[in-house]
Amino acid sequence: MWLLSLALVLLLQLSAAQNVSYDHRSLILNGKRRILLSGSVHYPRATPEMWPGIIQKAKEGGLDVIETYVFWDRHEPSPGQYYFEGRYDLVKFVKLVQQAGLLMNLRIGPYVCAEWNLGGFPIWLRDIPHIVFRTDNEPFKKYMQSFLTKIVNMMKEENLFASQGGPIILAQVENEYGNVDSHYGEAGVRYINWAAEMAQAQNTGVPWIMCAQSKVPEYIIDTCNGMYCDGWNPILYKKPTMWTESYTGWFTYYGWPIPHRPVEDIAFAVARFFERGGSFHNYYMVWYFGGTNFGRTSGGPYVASSYDYDAPLDEYGMQHLPKWGHLKDLHETLKLGEEVILSSEGQHSELGPNQEAHVYSYGNGCVAFLANVDSMNDTVVEFRNVSYSLPAWSVSILLDCKTVAFNSAKVKSQSAVVSMSPSKSTLSWTSFDEPVGISGSSFKAKQLLEQMETTKDTSDYLWYTTSVEATGTGSTWLSIESMRDVVHIFVNGQFQSSWHTSKSVLYNSVEAPITLAPGSNTIALLSATVGLQNFGAFIETWSAGLSGSLILKGLPGGDQNLSKQEWTYQVGLKGEDLKLFTVEGSRSVNWSAVSTEKPLTWYMTEFDAPPGDDPVALDLASMGKGQAWVNGQSIGRYWPAYKAADSVCPESCDYRGSYDQNKCLTGCGQSSQRWYHVPRSWMKPRGNLLVLFEETGGDPSSIDFVTRSTNVICARVYESHPASVKLWCPGEKQVISQIRFASLGNPEGSCGSFKEGSCHTNDLSNTVEKACVGQRSCSLAPDFTISACPGVREKFLAVEALCSS
Repeated sequence: MWLLSLALVLLLQLSAAQNVSYDHRSLILNGKRRILLSGSVHYPRATPEMWPGIIQKAKEGGLDVIETYVFWDRHEPSPGQYYFEGRYDLVKFVKLVQQAGLLMNLRIGPYVCAEWNLGGFPIWLRDIPHIVFRTDNEPFKKYMQSFLTKIVNMMKEENLFASQGGPIILAQVENEYGNVDSHYGEAGVRYINWAAEMAQAQNTGVPWIMCAQSKVPEYIIDTCNGMYCDGWNPILYKKPTMWTESYTGWFTYYGWPIPHRPVEDIAFAVARFFERGGSFHNYYMVWYFGGTNFGRTSGGPYVASSYDYDAPLDEYGMQHLPKWGHLKDLHETLKLGEEVILSSEGQHSELGPNQEAHVYSYGNGCVAFLANVDSMNDTVVEFRNVSYSLPAWSVSILLDCKTVAFNSAKVKSQSAVVSMSPSKSTLSWTSFDEPVGISGSSFKAKQLLEQMETTKDTSDYLWYTTSVEATGTGSTWLSIESMRDVVHIFVNGQFQSSWHTSKSVLYNSVEAPITLAPGSNTIALLSATVGLQNFGAFIETWSAGLSGSLILKGLPGGDQNLSKQEWTYQVGLKGEDLKLFTVEGSRSVNWSAVSTEKPLTWYMTEFDAPPGDDPVALDLASMGKGQAWVNGQSIGRYWPAYKAADSVCPESCDYRGSYDQNKCLTGCGQSSQRWYHVPRSWMKPRGNLLVLFEETGGDPSSIDFVTRSTNVICARVYESHPASVKLWCPGEKQVISQIRFASLGNPEGSCGSFKEGSCHTNDLSNTVEKACVGQRSCSLAPDFTISACPGVREKFLAVEALCSS
């Protein structure tokens, strides 16, 4: 019986196994060509409790595949010591993807970039003798192969490759090497061939890919990364056209406005990709989820704790509307045309100076893509003796080569207004002063030490202290030749000034006025990193902290070079050593009454979790710069005092024309990040511990918890692309409680601020109310004939509703 049971198990595994192959047109799963729609979800940027909901919303949005990087630094924190628990439980994450009926692209790398600390490389890797990252270097290749093999074997042991019946249909080795390979010369060519051979020898039974790298062996699939990949093709004809990073927006830097990418432009780029022969497409970041850089995981440097990325699922796991819905509509349309699109090569024809058609025919089926790539002008084209209106910078998809099923510029899915509602918490704060300078374990050196080499990235902070003699008084200043990222300057325990570089200028010099007393003076410099470099050639050589010459100027006897004199160093803070951010550690010191606007201060309070199920964030607008913890869990770095420039944000964002991360910016003159995500699973109903370390000075009395919710929803439908109006409340316990606006004609404004235009149809609200109020979702078809609207170019229906629990 035991042998029979074992045979049945093996038989079931074999019957569930998928054969993954490919030709020039697409990936082929079990003999069938597939259009595959994928989205990046980075498991450490959410909690395990969030994973099922995120994966399910990805599936509901029309995805087939979840893509993730594998984060070497967190999985192997020291050589040969592995960690796969909590947010880093990779096997659990892959199995949840499988349980949802989705596939997976496992991008092992192990270099990930990803705005992640040191690009995902463990900090200890820098200390291996004679190592050079990402080239034909034996020490690096040894450790890289060991980690990649570890991950592959873990997946094999759990039968997670498609060849074993699992969800993993693709695996990636290396990452975007084509962006840096010119720096490595022939050694880089040898390395990329070695990496390919090493990966292929793992015998996973699924294809291996390399993104943004055309110089690959014939058995590796090269793929495209970028804002637009239409017209891109792999180096060999026999390989499918795959887009592994299609950017839904861009990440947020401290001190910089927040980038947004209009959904009309994303839909245009994706539709163009499939129009011109693409078959696999992955949203980064992400369809569906950007997430949060908890702890000190963000790289850059200067990448914010939020990794929202303007993604279809926001940082909190909520649908970003209308982006989520409009792309869902696109996915459904592509899937309906899948067999026809992939069964023919497509016929191209010109419809005008900037207009074209691609037609796919198979059997009795016909799918046409009509594109207008003019970035300014709408137009009307003739296609098969029928006139079609094409907005500028748009693609229409005709599933029967007659009727428009989807247009990238006509957003018919609902939009919404997201609210951040204060909980009006009454928080009682206490404080603890972080000592200035050396307060614990220390060591001395007669030179300025490089910060990463000294701290091993165990802390953002490194104290540099030394003594100087001064006679008399006068104007004195400290000249630092090079620093990165932040330095706080103290003399005799008194704060003097703070300096920082930026995402645009990574290394900078400092000329800081200081006040010396006659006699002996102690100069204490607290250097702080804001994430380590995550991109670039020879990433292991990039430095942090203070370097070059450090000169005391303005002394009566002349300038004094402090660079080579004796310095005392301390890695980290006393509060970190005491673990003040934990319940046990917080009890190890005496906390005092709060003193605001004071640098180097720890703040502590207890709080109750906001009621309900809505996502929670911490409003830190009144604080300067530092780090925050809830019940010992780090919610990341904060820096609301570093505000964006107030002159680079446009009054409006035009989706037409090529997008880059500087095109559509908001938040000028404001904090780059005000709200910091606190996962519900990290909180108890009552008696939670919140601890902050404030570097520069802030006012904790204004801190509050907020809940994020969507209460106002809107939809619009155009006469030229008629469809039913569909409204639905995002919250599971919500229903439509009120119709706040309904107008057919040319209403003005946007969701949350609609008003009647010059043409308006009366009594429409009653009709919508009858169909929708009291329902979680509703649908109704507008009758555009009831309104003449003379002189109006195009009529549309706009509806705004309120959702309540």
